Amino acid sequence: MKLKAQKEIFTKSLENEYPVEEVNSFFFMLTEAFFKINRLNLALNPELGIDKSQVEKLESALARLKNHEPIQHIIGETEFFGLTFKVDKNVLVPRPETEELVEWILEDFFEDESGRILDIGTGSGCIAISLAKNLPEAQISAIDISEKALQIAKINAEINQAKINFISEDILRTETLTGNWDVIVSNPPYVRELEKKEMHRNVLEYDPPTALYVKDENPLIFYEKITKLAKTALNPDGKLYFEINQYLAEETEKMMQKQGFKTELRKDLFGNFRMLKGELR
Repeated sequence: MKLKAQKEIFTKSLENEYPVEEVNSFFFMLTEAFFKINRLNLALNPELGIDKSQVEKLESALARLKNHEPIQHIIGETEFFGLTFKVDKNVLVPRPETEELVEWILEDFFEDESGRILDIGTGSGCIAISLAKNLPEAQISAIDISEKALQIAKINAEINQAKINFISEDILRTETLTGNWDVIVSNPPYVRELEKKEMHRNVLEYDPPTALYVKDENPLIFYEKITKLAKTALNPDGKLYFEINQYLAEETEKMMQKQGFKTELRKDLFGNFRMLKGELR
């Protein structure tokens, strides 16, 4: 079968589910991941054909997309900060906004510094591993409550040749953090139940709930606990970085200030306050 004809079937099948440009992007993400065929290859060779097994592979992916499964799960990996990360239902798919949090830390950190960095709620390991690749002299540890997430993170560390000390720990049950740190960073659960109506099916049905949601009545539970722990775990001049809920930016900043931190809010690429830094005064 000609790949061009398969693309037409693919587009027609998904036209009521996704915008047409997103469908085209999905198609070529799949052909490149599965067959090493990109958009340019098809443009230069419109008669390009694929065999029955390749057709079946695209049809299987198409069925999963109809169910709004994330394209990253179907391919089995995604890119974050120029690196490749394995992802599945046990970890959040890394978002572009989180790359900006990594960039902020790197702005404040010198490449040749040998500081100690702790990532709390590491998930796929994207923050810790990206920092490790860009700060080769740093000592980096990463915590998560999920053993399955830590398994994925360890695989990602191997893929990217990053040295990370992974720790299985429930931060809400932790009384003190072991060691002293120059940087503590976290992208903890922050989506309130009331915000679920704004979320797409590919997040609601496929991302791990424990990595996303908090109760409406206590939405800052992770931020408050991590901030309290950081007060005694950070070295002098140490910094605490958070990815935050844009709707709770003011509340989160005020909480950190009450705990004795000098704070700075930053907007993400979409113009929303999604990052917060604290330094002990």
